[in-house]
Amino acid sequence: MKNICKIGMIGLVFALVNCQSVNYSKMFYEGVKPEKVSDQFSFTEGPSADSEGNVYFTDQPNDKIYFWDWKINRIIEFLDKTGRANGTHFDKDDNLITCSDDQGEIWKISKDKKVEVLSKGFEGKRLNGPNDVWNDASGGMYFTDPLYERDYWVNFKQELFHKSLYYRSKEGRISRLETFTQPNGIIGSEKLKKLYVSDIDAGKTYVYDILGEGKLSEKKLFCEMGSDGMTLDKHGNLYLTGDGVHVFNREGKKIYHISIPEEWTSNVTFGGENNNVLFITASKSVYTFPTRVRGIK
Repeated sequence: MKNICKIGMIGLVFALVNCQSVNYSKMFYEGVKPEKVSDQFSFTEGPSADSEGNVYFTDQPNDKIYFWDWKINRIIEFLDKTGRANGTHFDKDDNLITCSDDQGEIWKISKDKKVEVLSKGFEGKRLNGPNDVWNDASGGMYFTDPLYERDYWVNFKQELFHKSLYYRSKEGRISRLETFTQPNGIIGSEKLKKLYVSDIDAGKTYVYDILGEGKLSEKKLFCEMGSDGMTLDKHGNLYLTGDGVHVFNREGKKIYHISIPEEWTSNVTFGGENNNVLFITASKSVYTFPTRVRGIK
């Protein structure tokens, strides 16, 4: 059956609604709701999928990293003592890169749990508290460094009086790219040549064109919504978090909302065997939500 939107003077509103419903039916299953997998945590964050589709995530107050094994639909502890890991992302070699903000560091953790500290600061000063990270194909990474002082930090002294977006090259050089009110969620795409960054306290999300390794165009406003975490599907739709998950199309228009029965939805990523299951971290819980679309690679 073909779905054709016929827009006339009388049926404009109904046609627009019908156009949107077509998009929904291609993206999401009717009647399917997010399923709670576990609620054993203090505050979940930072989900990212490895090459097999298993999703790793953090419980920062408890200083642990877990992963969801999609084959058995179970949560398994991966690592204790994580440097208070927050946001994470897998690099091209399937190492887990973590924003371990206890000492303002970026870590690389191998699958056999060997830890390498990639960064301890910027220009000889401690980073505020790296929050979220996205790795590019060249071996570099973009990361956000807001400031959320944690009650478990010991003898913290702020040394950088700006909250910024950075790029760390594969050789280890760190460049400050842009300053925000409070930068938070970040996601990019090699295919789309885009990088998205949320300024959560300003209530805005911005988009850049990726021009090269650590080289970005001027930022452009993508939408009037900040976000704690974010992900992209293969069509370039952007998924933002806060009150559940909000889906925006490539033009920055909100097209869908996934309700999550928790106080706060912190982050989201695609995982599973076919990269078509949304894995959602929300307060003390984690959820899965099967979709008709796949995450972008």
